[in-house]
This record gives sequence, C-alpha cells and structure tokens, in this order.
Amino acid sequence: MTMTTTVRDRERAGPKEWAALVVLLLPVLLISVDMTVLSFAVPHLTEDLAPSGTQLLWIVDVYGFLIAGLLVTMGTLGDRIGRRRLLLAGAAAFGVASALAAYASDPAVLIAARALLGIAGATLMPSTLSLIRNIFLDIRQRTLAIAIWATMFSVGSAAGPLVGGWMLEHFWWGSVFLVNLPVMALLLVLAPLVVPESRDPDPGRYDLASAGLSLVAMLLAIYGIKNLVTDGFAPVATVTLVAGVFVGAVFVRRQRRLPVPLLDLRLFGNPAFSASIITNLLTTFAIVGALFFVTQYLQLVLGMSPLSAGLLLVPGLALAVVSGLTAVPLMRRVRAAWLVFVSLLTVAVGYSLMTLVDDGSGSTVVLLAFLLVGGGVGLVQTITNNLIMNTVDPTKAGAAAAVSETAYEVGGGTGVAILGSVLSAVYAGGLTAVDGIGGDAMEHARETIGGAMSVAERTGGEAGTSLQTAAGAAFTDAVHVTSVIGAVVVALAAVQVFVVLRRTPSK
Repeated sequence: MTMTTTVRDRERAGPKEWAALVVLLLPVLLISVDMTVLSFAVPHLTEDLAPSGTQLLWIVDVYGFLIAGLLVTMGTLGDRIGRRRLLLAGAAAFGVASALAAYASDPAVLIAARALLGIAGATLMPSTLSLIRNIFLDIRQRTLAIAIWATMFSVGSAAGPLVGGWMLEHFWWGSVFLVNLPVMALLLVLAPLVVPESRDPDPGRYDLASAGLSLVAMLLAIYGIKNLVTDGFAPVATVTLVAGVFVGAVFVRRQRRLPVPLLDLRLFGNPAFSASIITNLLTTFAIVGALFFVTQYLQLVLGMSPLSAGLLLVPGLALAVVSGLTAVPLMRRVRAAWLVFVSLLTVAVGYSLMTLVDDGSGSTVVLLAFLLVGGGVGLVQTITNNLIMNTVDPTKAGAAAAVSETAYEVGGGTGVAILGSVLSAVYAGGLTAVDGIGGDAMEHARETIGGAMSVAERTGGEAGTSLQTAAGAAFTDAVHVTSVIGAVVVALAAVQVFVVLRRTPSK
C-alpha cells in the first residue's frame, strides 16, 4: 500500500511541473495571437504594400505551408536532440524573423520574412505538446494540462483582435509582429529554469532524405491545390499537384522500409489517433479560412475599425476557452464520438449563419455565428488532442505532436489557400465594370477588396461610391459561397469522427 502510494505520488505533477506548463503556454499564445493579428492587418498592409491577390494569399499562407512541411521533421528532431533545446532555438529564430517581417518594405520581403517565421515556428508547437506529454505522467493531470494547452489557442485568438486592433489604430501594420519579441524573450529566460529536457533515449539514425521528401511533397501538393482553385486544371497546377502526390507516395514507401522511420506510420493504425488528426485538419481548414474573410468583411465592407471588429469576435473566442475547460469533466461521462459530433455540428451551424450577412449589415450575424463556432471548437480541440497524446508512447511524443500540429497547419494553410482562392475568384467574377473607373484601375480593384476600396477613395465622387458599393456586394456574395463550403467541410468532419470513434471511450 505504501509502495503504491509512493509511486503514485512520484507520478503526479507538483508546483514545478505546473510552472513548466505556464512557460510552455507562451509559444502557444504567441502563435495564436500572431495568426489572428495578421488577419486584422491584411487591409492595412494591402493599402501600404499594394500586393496582388496572389501575393496577399502567399503573405498569409506561406507561414502555414512551411510549418506544415517541416513539423514532422522538427518533431522527430526534437525527439533526438532534446525537445527543450529545439524549443529555445526556435524561439530565438522566431524573434529575429518577426523583426524582419515588421519592417518589410515590399510584398516579396514580407513573404520571405513570413517563410522564415514558418521555419522557426515549426520548432515551437510539437516541442510544447511533447514536453507536456512527458512532464505530466498522471493521466488525469495530463488531460487537464492538454485542455489548458488547447484552450490557450482560443485565449490567443481572443487577445489577438484586442492587441492587434489597438496597435493598428495607433501604429503601422508592421507593429503587430513586434508583439512576438517580448514573449520570445520571456520564454528564453524562463524555460531553462523550470522546463525539464526530454528526448527519445533510442531515436535511431536521422533520415535527411525523408525530411526533404516530406517538405517537398507538402509544398508541391498545397501549391497545386491552391492553383487548381484559381486556374482550374491548368498544366502547371495539375503537374504540381501530381508531383506532390508522387513525392508523398515515395515518402510513405520509404517510411515503411526504414527500420527507424522519420514518421512512424503505425501511429495511424489507431482509429482514435487517425480520426482525431483528420478532425483537427478539417476543423482548422474551416475556422482559419473563416477568419481570413470575416475580418476583411467587417473592416472593408461594414467599415468597422480594427479594434471594433476584434471586439465583435471576442465573445465567441472567449467561449472557446470556457468550453475547452468544460470538456475535461464531460470526457469522463460522455463518449468522445458524441461530444465531438455534437460540437462539430454546432460549428457547422455557426458557419452556415454567415450566409445571411449582406453588404449593408451583418455584425449581429457574425457575432452569433462565432459564438457557435467558438463553443464547438473549444470542445473539439481539447478532446482530439487528449485522444492523440494518450494513444502514443511518451518516447514518441514528439512525432505524435508533430503529426497533430501538421494537421492544424495543413488545415489552416489550405483553408486560407482554398477558401481564400474561392473568395478571390467569386469576388473578381462578381465585380462588374463601373462607369468612370478605367481598365487598369478596375483590374486592380478586382485583385482584392482592399485594392477596390483604395481605387474608390482615390477616384472619389459618384464613380468612387459606385465602386465601393459594387465591391462590397461582390465580396459579400463571395463570403456566402465560402461559408457554404466551410459548413459542408465541418459537417463531413462530424460524420467521419462519429463513425470512427463511436466505440472509443473518452479518457
């Protein structure tokens, strides 16, 4: 009896472990703030840097693409060299890249800076989740720790509009990237003091060829999908996508043959793991895509300030925090399949409400929609991440965390790329010629709604007003189309997770 109690006490986390969790939440907070802040900065950087529609999409999604392509590589690298060491190196690089992005002078420089942020960011997320998996050995404490970790995304998303809105009203758009610097500095100081190092004691040889294949496959596939949406089955888009699928198949075949693979495909043999990964990908696809167009709709169509637009989204994002923590006691009483199924249907309903907005009003509809979205997403993220980390051995936590984060980043990147491309295509097709606006100016107006509003402001008079009205109507129609697509994607995610997890108990 005494021995059992001693072992149990040794497994339970104490004050130092909970302090380590607080420190590990800093990069999670940073990543989520950074994502939301950039969405709000889009209208401002569009006006200042005048990017084309394609450049704007790359500014937003190159970060997610590179993170997605490198997460598996970085997750397994952390298993080998030490997860804390990788976290600290990535934090320093992230701070440098943030400063470069803040002072970018043209779209190409900003795209390059965002790419560097993606490379550095790929080291942060798998390191935090895998460290949590190894710090918290007691399953109930680990469930709570993962719930707090997951809800931190919502905290950051809620804080992002407030911080970003205030900064955008007082400073230039680049200042939103400078928020990263003090957070990274704090992480670099505190992590060595309270976060213990962990690694796989027998990681095997690191396969650089597999790392290269995973990156190339991800970039080619996502680039091909992105261009298929805008250009249809054009030769470049088709060839790029096929090449990405081929390289991906080579990567999978190599992993099956290696004695120590970069990505252990046996992880996907667990239904709970696979279903949770797919759910995270599809949910993030819809949510990040929604933030991309809703923030532009609120500011450019409804004319709201960045701070006012941010405040409108805060209730829904705050509800995600509450629902995420509520998931912990619910998981002990209700099966995971039912919890995730109902939560995702709630998200789909919220997404569907966006089809009711118009070009003259819609702030109330957006508020209600994001309340439903936030409440559903908070539950989903806590449950799926808990299932993912509880199905793997602690020594493989980095690889599992990397797969989980890859799903998030692929979902987010493709959400912006695909839904953003659909948005741009429907908007451009719906914006017809306006009397008094020249051909070149009209083409610029069709690139982005931000470009249209800039042309309208420069033109002035009746022609400028007509262009503002026409652009607002075209963009609103585009929001309706992308909202339908997002709702369908989330509904499909709900069906697949219920079918797969219906016999899986919550843990």
